[in-house]
This record gives sequence, C-alpha cells and structure tokens, in this order.
Amino acid sequence: MKKRCDLISPDFNRLSVRRQCEILDIPRSSLYYKPTGEKTENLEMMRIMDRHLMNHPSEGVVSMVYLLTGMGFVVGPKRIRRLFRLMGRETLYRRKNLTKAGLR
Repeated sequence: MKKRCDLISPDFNRLSVRRQCEILDIPRSSLYYKPTGEKTENLEMMRIMDRHLMNHPSEGVVSMVYLLTGMGFVVGPKRIRRLFRLMGRETLYRRKNLTKAGLR
C-alpha cells in the first residue's frame, strides 16, 4: 500500500489525483492521513510502568491501574492494556483457546 501511494504524483498534468487513486486502487484518504504520535501523558505513564515492572515483573493490568491512579493519573484497564500492547508486554502463561470445541 505504501509503495503504491509513492507512485501518485499530484503534479502530474494528464491525470488527477482522484483518477490516479482509482487506477492504483488506493483510497484518497490514505494519501492525506498523517498519523498522530502518542500523547506525552501516555509516554510518561509507560515510563513509570516500565520502571515499576523491572522490579515487579509479575504485576498485571489491575495493579498498574491502582499504581497510576494513586499517582494522580486518570486511567482504566482498557488504556493500560493498550499501553501494555504498545510496550510489547505479554503474559508468560498460555491463554485459553476459546475457539476450539470443549473437551470436557
């Protein structure tokens, strides 16, 4: 997708940007979208979480919520899970595989 976006030239006289996007099968919004970076508040929380998890690696989402709310941040478990994913934090144990038929 990125390579095809690089092929579009807004200065090209014969074809408009709209037509070039149609030919290459690219949505025009992908040309104009500029991703925003992470908020500074989230970066600060990730720094705190990383420092804390170095000493307490087994702590999870709920304990991070308690830690950060105690420090004055407004957070919930969904936000912490998203930040954990960004940080590359995953559980070490096997997760339940709920898509397979039960072998009760």
